[in-house]
Amino acid sequence: MPTTQNNIQLQIIIGNQYNPYLNLSVESSLLDNYLPNTITLFLWKNKQTVVIGTNQNPYSECDVRSLTDEGGFLARRRTGGGAVYHDLGNLNFSFVADKEIYDVKRQMTVIQKALLNYGLETEVSGRNDITYQGRKFSGNAFAKTKHQGLHHGTILIKTDGEKLQRYLKVKPAKLHKHGVKSVASRVINLSEVADITSENIIPHLIKAFEEVYQGKAKTIDFNELCSDEVARQSQYIGSNEYLYGKWKEFNTKKNATFDWGSVEIDIDIDENKGIIKNINIASDSLDPASINLAIEILEDASIHDKPIFPKDNIIVRDIVEMIY
Repeated sequence: MPTTQNNIQLQIIIGNQYNPYLNLSVESSLLDNYLPNTITLFLWKNKQTVVIGTNQNPYSECDVRSLTDEGGFLARRRTGGGAVYHDLGNLNFSFVADKEIYDVKRQMTVIQKALLNYGLETEVSGRNDITYQGRKFSGNAFAKTKHQGLHHGTILIKTDGEKLQRYLKVKPAKLHKHGVKSVASRVINLSEVADITSENIIPHLIKAFEEVYQGKAKTIDFNELCSDEVARQSQYIGSNEYLYGKWKEFNTKKNATFDWGSVEIDIDIDENKGIIKNINIASDSLDPASINLAIEILEDASIHDKPIFPKDNIIVRDIVEMIY
């Protein structure tokens, strides 16, 4: 039965600790455990963390040594997109919704509506940003399972700009695309323009959530979500295997930037057999499924004959064209 406005169930979860691996594990558990006709808003913070997209090479995106030497954390999320910096001056939001009611535009509206309480008129810009007067304060990313969708993002409020710039390695081509000289000049802390904190915005976000979806949200205790399975998953996503694994030996042999994002390819070719024996792709694409499909198509492909691929998939097409 199609979901109607009147039977949508709303849930609010407010995180109470700052471990990125536990927060991401809770978020992942929400995505994997289907609740029909339900949309959940999870609000959370991480301490001193660089979070990279699922297909990104940590060594290309982050000054890993400086980050970890200074007590920070590297984390990898399930969604695509680029690297972001989190600290306690940044509030993160996650919408997890039944696919029938998953609506990115509507979800963005919740954030924008909450900020109107501070007199801030914002706009959705580019692939996945929310901006104020042309400067980014929120980067968003997305994922879907069979039954549910995830939309999460940042709200920069009083983030340490010096550490953000020092830890993140932003490619010159990306800065050039946005017409700026540094990542610091492209982003904005909302506390610079309004009396806003990562605490006093929460009631406004909850109110906006309830107004946009025309219902009363049920509050779920964060601690109740921290099951043994969630704890085990948090250990895995904080492991060296998950964070660094295949990227330790990654050697960029081809790279390019497209409208859909940047891509770096590490490829090994068996010259005797004329086949691709190994390929790994790093990308900030918002569509990690297409990156994985490109890898699958190209693995063991002949270097003499272009493989068959879906012509309507622009990402796969561009990656194949890079090699052939």
